[in-house]
Parts: sequence; structure tokens; C-alpha cells
Amino acid sequence: MAMASLYRRSLPSPPAIDFSSAEGKLIFNEALQKGTMEGFFRLISYFQTQSEPAYCGLASLSVVLNALSIDPGRKWKGPWRWFDESMLDCCEPLEVVKEKGISFGKVVCLAHCSGAKVEAFRTSQSSIEDFRKFVVKCTSSENCHMISTYHRGVFKQTGTGHFSPIGGYNAERDMALILDVARFKYPPHWVPLKLLWEAMDSIDQSTGKRRGFMLISRPHREPGLLYTLSCKDESWIDIAKYLKEDVPRLVSSQHVDSVDKIISVVFKSLPSNFNQFIRWVAEIRITEDTNQNLSAEEKSRLKLKQLVLKEVHETELFKHINKFLSSVGYEDSMTYAAAKACCQGAEILSGSPSKEFCCRETCVKCIKGPDDSEGTVVTGVVVRDGSEQKVDLLVPSTQTECECGPEANYPAGNDVFTALLLALPPQTWSGIKDQALMHEMKQLISMASLPTLLQEEVLHLRRQLQLLKRCQENKEEEDLAAPAY
Repeated sequence: MAMASLYRRSLPSPPAIDFSSAEGKLIFNEALQKGTMEGFFRLISYFQTQSEPAYCGLASLSVVLNALSIDPGRKWKGPWRWFDESMLDCCEPLEVVKEKGISFGKVVCLAHCSGAKVEAFRTSQSSIEDFRKFVVKCTSSENCHMISTYHRGVFKQTGTGHFSPIGGYNAERDMALILDVARFKYPPHWVPLKLLWEAMDSIDQSTGKRRGFMLISRPHREPGLLYTLSCKDESWIDIAKYLKEDVPRLVSSQHVDSVDKIISVVFKSLPSNFNQFIRWVAEIRITEDTNQNLSAEEKSRLKLKQLVLKEVHETELFKHINKFLSSVGYEDSMTYAAAKACCQGAEILSGSPSKEFCCRETCVKCIKGPDDSEGTVVTGVVVRDGSEQKVDLLVPSTQTECECGPEANYPAGNDVFTALLLALPPQTWSGIKDQALMHEMKQLISMASLPTLLQEEVLHLRRQLQLLKRCQENKEEEDLAAPAY
């Protein structure tokens, strides 16, 4: 049975002017001479077409994050770290975005969660005069880019709400360049800035709020090195509720007389799938695509991860948690965790759902770095549709001395649980009735007592927690500001 299909749309002109037309080129040259096309070259170097009809927000954000050279801290495909739509799942599951699209507040949340510095405004919070100043600011710099969300109907285009980066501005004509990420539909085009403001000053029916724009620039710090939060699994809502509401209630209502008792109360009530909520960031590569030895770059990143892991292991809180978990017989198999990570890595590398993969076997080995230092690699044999592929997982490790000699320690539930408790806001423990115990607990989670690298890791998790809390409370549309620590 034949299916109806479309090959592009004719760009309604006026009001828009095709970027590649004679007039579009003239407008470009005029703006270039006035210095308001500075951001264009970065954006066009990383410009992409949205991979799904409803991925305009994700594609726009990917373009901008890559144009700003923000390191995602995790691999996309092969050895490459790169922002892709498939990696932007912190604030809204991709399945939901694919079906329903994404709101302005959720894109702002994603930008924050990805480590960018974000200033976001709805038209009700700004004015056309301020908007024009912000457009000039971003188009005159390589270090700041703008994403606009607007209603296509104002430009006589088909469709409704849409996101795209703003690539340039012609002050003399008062026209802005929209780098439309739906390139299968419309090419980049110039529009009158007043009309763009009108298109933004419309109501998004899904939220009942006006659309707007955001300014995105490089962050004060890069995203987390070793740990990250994810809402890919729908259980994140229950886990966020548990951390936000249940933990403070549990430690205040139950009789807790020691740090170990606090950990016991929190751990025993923790949702079983919390490890789907907080994860350690793995370096994944296809075995056949890589050299047997670690590259200098891989070694450098692995060394940083190992340092973070070492700093977690040296905290007093980790010692309490490790002692408690050992007392209840908790075991965390690295090979099982690695098998799951390898399958998830194969999903990322291939673009196929992880449920299509299974990991038949794993083996642990040491490989050399450029200076003969060693790194730990777990090689998994991933099976899909009868075919096999070897995937390497670069694993950070620390060493402790025991009676039998040096013992390797890998990322496991005890350090992940430690990182999660460190990331909870300090007021979580304010309800503890024993004042001396409350003071002791706050000392254990105090940022001032943590080394700088671990501080940054915890601050990143705390930032993600606050953003997910907004989403869980459906407040991401009201509060667009960066989370306060």
C-alpha cells in the first residue's frame, strides 16, 4: 500500500527570505560587514538536521552545545565524545519527546543539565527591545548562542511550535537568521525581527505559557566526570520523590542514634532500581576500531575518573556506607555491571534499543598507556540478531592494601550511594532530633571537607537533582533559572 510522502516545502516568501537566495546572500554580506554574523560560523560548522519530526528542541540544543565546544564527558559513537539528540535524556525520556515534542522549560532544563550556562526568557518576561539587544549580543560573539521557540504560523509556514538556533542579525534591515533544524522542510531563512518576536509571543497549548528564547554559553565547569543522573527509566519520578520527601521524613521520624542507623534507614527504604537513576559514566569503544593500548587522551580521562573515585573512597561517609553494606552482605559484581554497560554502549554506538542486545561474556584485562601505566578494560561480547561484536569498557579503579597485597576497587554500589547522599541538599538532615548526630551528619556531607574535583562532581549531581526535582513537581515551566547550590 502506497504511503503519502513529502519532499520539502516551499518557503513562504514574504515574509521569510531564503538564506541561499540572491537577496539572502546580500543580507548576509551586509550583516557580516557590521559584525553580527560572528556566531554564524561556529553554528553552521555543527549545524544538523533533526533526526525525528519532534526533535527540533533536541537538535537545536545539540548544535549549540557542540558549537560552544562543551565536552559531554561521555562517548557518542566510536571513540568520539559529541552531543547528539540521543544523549539529551536528562529531563524528559526520549520516547516522550519523540511522541509529543518538548516544551521550552524542558529544553532549558536539558541545557542546564548538560553543563551549559543558560539565561532563558519568555516573552512575558522580556521586551522586543531587550530581545533585540540579546540577538545583537549573541550574533556578535562566538561564545554565546541563542535558541528561539516560536509558532510557525506567523511566518505562513506549516506546523505549530518549533525550535531553532538564531544564526545572525542584520541591524539595518532588522532581520534575524533562523537556522531551521527541520532542513527536510525549510532551508535557513531571514525573517523580520518584529515578526519573530510576534511568533515567540504566542501561547504553547501544551503548557499554557508563552514561548521565548534562551542564551547559551560555556559553563563555569564541565559536566560530571564519573557520575550522572538519568530519567531514561520512568522510575526516576519515584526515586526523585523518595529523595526529596521520604528521606527527610525517615531520618526525622525514626529513632536514629548513629550515622550507621541513618544509612540503614535510607538504604533499606531505597527503591530497588535506584541504580538506573544514578550511574557512573563509562568510556565505551568498539574493540576492533581501537588500538590495543590506551591513547594519551583516554589515559588522561581515565586518570581523572580514577582520581574522583579515589576521593570518594577516602571520604568518611564512604567508610560508613561500605561498612554498613558489608554488614548486610551487599555484593556488587563488576562483571554484571560491566555487561549492562557494554550493552548500553552497544546501543549508543549502533543507535538501536538496548533490549535488542545481550552480553554473552565479559573478561577483565589490563592494557598499557603511552607511558606504560596500566588501565583496566572489560571486554564484552555483545550479541544481536545472531551477530557478535566486541565492546571495550574503560574502567577507573583505585587500589587498597590488604593482607593479600594490593586490591583493585572499581565503581560499585557503595561509591554510587555515597555520591548520591553527598548530592542531597544539606537541609535533608535538618530533621534529625539528636543535635550532635545532626551536626556529625552535616560534617560528613559538608562540601568544605571535599577535595576540589569531588566538589565539582557533587555540585554537578546536586544541580541535576534540583533540575529533576523541578520536572517532578512540574515547575520547569515556571522556574527557568540556573539551580542554586
